[in-house]
Amino acid sequence: MSEEINVQETVAEEVSQDAMDNFVSLKKGDSVKGTIVKIEDNQAYVSLGYKYDGVIPLNELSSVQLENAAAAVEIGQEVELKVVSINDSKESLVLSKKQVDGAKAWDELQQRFENGDVFEVVVADVVKGGLVADVGVRGFIPASMVERHFVEDFSGYKGRTLRVKVKEIDVEKQKVILSQKEVLDAEFEQSKQQVMSNLVAGQELDGTVQRLTPFGAFVDIGGIDGLVHVSELSWQHVAHPKDVVSEGQAVRVKVLKVDAAAGKISLSIKAAQPGPWDSATSQFNAGDIVTGTVRRLVKFGAFVEIAPGVEGLVHISQIAHRHIETPNEVLQEGQEVQAKVLEFNAAEKRVSLSIKETEEAPEQAEPKARTDRAPRAPRAPKMEEINNPNVSLNSASMSYSLAERFGDKLSKLK
Repeated sequence: MSEEINVQETVAEEVSQDAMDNFVSLKKGDSVKGTIVKIEDNQAYVSLGYKYDGVIPLNELSSVQLENAAAAVEIGQEVELKVVSINDSKESLVLSKKQVDGAKAWDELQQRFENGDVFEVVVADVVKGGLVADVGVRGFIPASMVERHFVEDFSGYKGRTLRVKVKEIDVEKQKVILSQKEVLDAEFEQSKQQVMSNLVAGQELDGTVQRLTPFGAFVDIGGIDGLVHVSELSWQHVAHPKDVVSEGQAVRVKVLKVDAAAGKISLSIKAAQPGPWDSATSQFNAGDIVTGTVRRLVKFGAFVEIAPGVEGLVHISQIAHRHIETPNEVLQEGQEVQAKVLEFNAAEKRVSLSIKETEEAPEQAEPKARTDRAPRAPRAPKMEEINNPNVSLNSASMSYSLAERFGDKLSKLK
C-alpha cells in the first residue's frame, strides 16, 4: 500500500513539474500574446499560458478614454500585450494593450501621413474643441477639420465612423492631428469640376437648399453648391433668405453664370418661375390709378411696388406739387400711396408713376398790391419846340403870344 502511495506522489510531482515547465516565464517589459477570457467594466482578463491570468486595466486597453472594457475587446479575441508589472507572490500580472498598439501605430501613421492615405476611424469621445479617435494612439480631430461646414453641436458624433487623413504628426510630442475635412474637400473638388463642366448658363436644375446666410442661400445641384443671391430668391423683396426658403427644401433653379476658374456658380430661383411682369402686362395701363407701397427712396425719386415684384419709379418732380429737395420730405419706406400710371413698358420692365397727379393742385394765391411804393409825383408838362407846327398854341404855360413874337414881321407886311 505504501508503495502505491509513493508511486502516485511521484507521478503527481512529475505531472506538476511538466506543467510548470510548460508555463511561460515572464518579466516586466516582455511582449506576449494572449486571449481575452473574461471582461468586467473596468478590466479584462487574459490567458497567456502563465501560472495565472493577467489583467488589462481599463486605462491600459486604449489610448483614449473608455466607458468600459467591452468597448475595446471581446471574449475570445487574441491580443498582443506588454507586461507592465508582475508579482507572483500576489498572483498579480498587469498587462497593457495600448503600449503595444501605440508602438505599432506611430510607424503606420507616419507612412499614412507621407502617402496621404485615407482611412476610417471611430469617434471614441467628444471633447472641447473637437473629437477623439483611437488610432493606436490618441488621434485628435479639431472641430474645424470635421466637416466642410460649421457644426455647432458634436454630441451626435460619438460612435460614428469617419474617413480621415493624417494632417499632422509629432512622435516626440505624442501628437496626431486628423482631418476629415481634407478628405471631403478633395472629393468635393473632384465632383465639382465634373459637374461644372456640364453646366451652361440658362440651364434649369433641381436642387436642395443646404445652408442659409444673410446674403443668400447655397443650393446643392448634384454634389456641388451654387449661390442664390438674396436678390434672386423671389420676385418680391426679401429681407432675409429664411423668409422664403429653408434648409433641406427642394427648389428649382436656373443657372445664371458659371465661373470654372473661380469655382463659383450663380443660381436663381426667381428666374425659374413665371415673372410678375408676365401677368402685369394685362393688369396695368397708362392712366390707371393704382395703390402701391414705397420700397426704396433715392435722390431722384421713389420706387413704388404696385404688384408683387413690379416696381415703378415716381420721379422727384412727380411726388408733390410743391418743390422738394429730397423724397424723404414727403415719403417714407413702407408707406402706402396712390399713384397714376404715366407709362407702362413690360418689355423693358419700366413703369413711370406720378403721385401728384392723383392729388388736386393747391389754389394759387392772388398777388398782393404793393403798398410800400411812394406815390408818384405829377409829371411836369413837356416843353415843345415853338417852331413845331404840331404843338398847340393854347397852352396855359405860354407866357407870350404870337403877336409878341412875330409882331415886327407882321408890321412890315402891311
